[in-house]
Amino acid sequence: MTSSTLHTIMMPVRGDGRGPMLFAHAAALAKRFGAHVKVVHCHPATEDLMPKGVVIPSFLRKQIEEASETSAHSEEDFLHGKFAADAVKHGISEQAPELGKATAKFYEYTGRQVEAVRHYGRLSDLICVAKPSPSENLGFNTLKEALFTSGRPVMICTASEDAGLEIGRNVAIGWNGSLEAARAAALAMPLIESADKVTILTGGRSNHSASPEEFRDYLAARGVTAEVAAFEVQGNAGRQLLEKSEAIGADLLVMGAYHESYERESLLGGNSAVVVEEAKIPVVMVH
Repeated sequence: MTSSTLHTIMMPVRGDGRGPMLFAHAAALAKRFGAHVKVVHCHPATEDLMPKGVVIPSFLRKQIEEASETSAHSEEDFLHGKFAADAVKHGISEQAPELGKATAKFYEYTGRQVEAVRHYGRLSDLICVAKPSPSENLGFNTLKEALFTSGRPVMICTASEDAGLEIGRNVAIGWNGSLEAARAAALAMPLIESADKVTILTGGRSNHSASPEEFRDYLAARGVTAEVAAFEVQGNAGRQLLEKSEAIGADLLVMGAYHESYERESLLGGNSAVVVEEAKIPVVMVH
């Protein structure tokens, strides 16, 4: 029995070549849930391009504004064209939202990408972001902004652009009874309830928190049949979650994220940071 759904999926795009991969993930879910995909491209505001604390002659300011506008329109036209082609490829109707129909629309935002994520993400049921790239130093700020300021679940997408991509048929849920795990389960419930198979992965729980068996019973009351797979934590729990997910053939992992601060976990290689770096399947995270 499915009682919850996704209506709106937001994905930010820029000229880094990851748009088709992100759209493949968003489109797969849009077709299953009859959801609307907001493809958001942003270009910087003119004032953000001006040197701080420096007086700019009016003629130079005008040149910067004109160059910025030309560049923004060029990238917007290119990405909009790519989006239109991807929509056709994945069988998504390019139009305004229509209840129960898989649709998508291209939105232009003036400002920084982190601001666009905050603006559109807070009114979305899911935010799709690309897996950050350490070698290119791309995606970290977008992921952090989505996790910490949107209040919404964030799906970190992998490299597939397949038009027949399947996501969330076999769902693994990381459970330790924490606040983050509970919020992840609640906000990702449409994905959990629509899955063919659900497995609760647990390496233990904190004191006075709900056991994995209690969580299983909670899901059962919602019509979801889940199995519990317990493991003994040895080393990094995040890496073990990925290993166990692979072992059961999961195509999606749902988990709480960054119990410690983002900076601390990223610096010290915490559980969430390891999952972000090493995941080979899409991961839905909630802070």
